[in-house]
Amino acid sequence: MPQDVQRPKIDYVIFDMDGLLIDSERVYGDVTNELLAPYGKEMTWDIKAGLMGKPEREAAAHLLSFFPDLPPHFTIDYYLEARRPLQDQRWPSVPPLPGAIKLVRHLHAHGVPIALATGSQRRNFELKSSHLGELFDCFEGRVVCADDGLLAPGRGKPHPDIFLVAAERFLKLDVGQGEVQEGHVSEKQREVRAKGLVFEDGVPGMQAGKRAGMSVVWVPDANLLSLGGEATSVDEQADLTLKSLEEFVPEEWGLPPYDS
Repeated sequence: MPQDVQRPKIDYVIFDMDGLLIDSERVYGDVTNELLAPYGKEMTWDIKAGLMGKPEREAAAHLLSFFPDLPPHFTIDYYLEARRPLQDQRWPSVPPLPGAIKLVRHLHAHGVPIALATGSQRRNFELKSSHLGELFDCFEGRVVCADDGLLAPGRGKPHPDIFLVAAERFLKLDVGQGEVQEGHVSEKQREVRAKGLVFEDGVPGMQAGKRAGMSVVWVPDANLLSLGGEATSVDEQADLTLKSLEEFVPEEWGLPPYDS
């Protein structure tokens, strides 16, 4: 870490899941292109960049907006239903991403409060995580999914709600509601938020973490970074950008260092 960079001391950590801890974004891409191929269509990375981190139906609507000449039956509902069995076949074998198991197990072993905040539906989370107990058992049930009924409609990422729910409900922290700059968030709540660290791979998730008033480590897919421009140009900026979770140095954030 450069000598002039002073990281805040972190008390708790919240993780995204898809594309950060597990290689599930590849499944989404493969299945979508399998469904589009008969019509001569393809979801390229410049399209996919706009879907990542969005709620399911919003992401589907964004995708289909690029293909207005698809047959009339290829609606949002058709797409979501058609992809489900194809994804379900793949979720039980989706692999963890480099550094994920090491980091999560390390934080858990050292008693650092951790939670998971994912835009996945609960059923999909169960399918994606059931074979990776060494990773997901560390969260001890502290998991917020998009359809748990804990988020108001339309309040997915980049709204900060899912991270605030995870902090308040599962880590028992008084973080309040709404974006950090809003007047009803007290100074004490801002201080509690500032002690949180969010790990994300998507742009909306990175924005959500910053709008929550937490520090954010962003681990984007290399394909996303290569696009640049509108794909990654937003007002919010991550505190640290890594190529992989393997590059994360816990002690830079006041967290216990890895055992040598």
